[in-house]
Amino acid sequence: MSSTPAIQKKSFQDAVKERRSIYPLGRELPQGVTDEKIIELINNAVKHSPTSFNSQSSRAVVLLHKHHEKFWDFVKEKIKSIVDEKTWNESSSGRLNGFQSAYGTVLLFEDQSVVQQYQKNIPLYAEHFPTWSEHAHGILAYVAWTSLEAEGFGANLQHYNPLVDDKVQQEWKIPESWKLRGQLVFGQALQPAGEKEFQPLEERVKVFQ
Repeated sequence: MSSTPAIQKKSFQDAVKERRSIYPLGRELPQGVTDEKIIELINNAVKHSPTSFNSQSSRAVVLLHKHHEKFWDFVKEKIKSIVDEKTWNESSSGRLNGFQSAYGTVLLFEDQSVVQQYQKNIPLYAEHFPTWSEHAHGILAYVAWTSLEAEGFGANLQHYNPLVDDKVQQEWKIPESWKLRGQLVFGQALQPAGEKEFQPLEERVKVFQ
């Protein structure tokens, strides 16, 4: 009996190069990937993504299955209530249905109580901690996204906050101090990402040696 060939995992550099915003997403898992593996990826991203002063201000909520669908129902209800019927029919409805058709969503937060405590404890840098918190969010989003890419998922990052903040807080008992910063949608990549143009590196990187 022949054995199934081992899955060739992407290197970190390949995952960095191939990570793109992919919008047509489905619900078929990459071979060998389980819900437990997804949770492990996000746990590792939260645990090991660096933060200023090791503040560990970043938070994540992993929504799978009915919870993922419920989140996008909340978004659709909110958007439908604030746009006209033409806008809803021509753009919003299809776009949001596409996000809901993905496998899951990771809600990314920054805990403002942590930010405020560091502002209090280290007043010399108080004005910088909110900015550094946003840096932490960006790093976590990138690490989580690239980790999902390396496992064979497609993903895109959305920002329907603060429109759904209250609903999210109520439904999943989120602490008031957690500020929603983005929603990482992931699933089976149904289409490849389009070509990407790059500015010349000579205009973006300077090297002195």
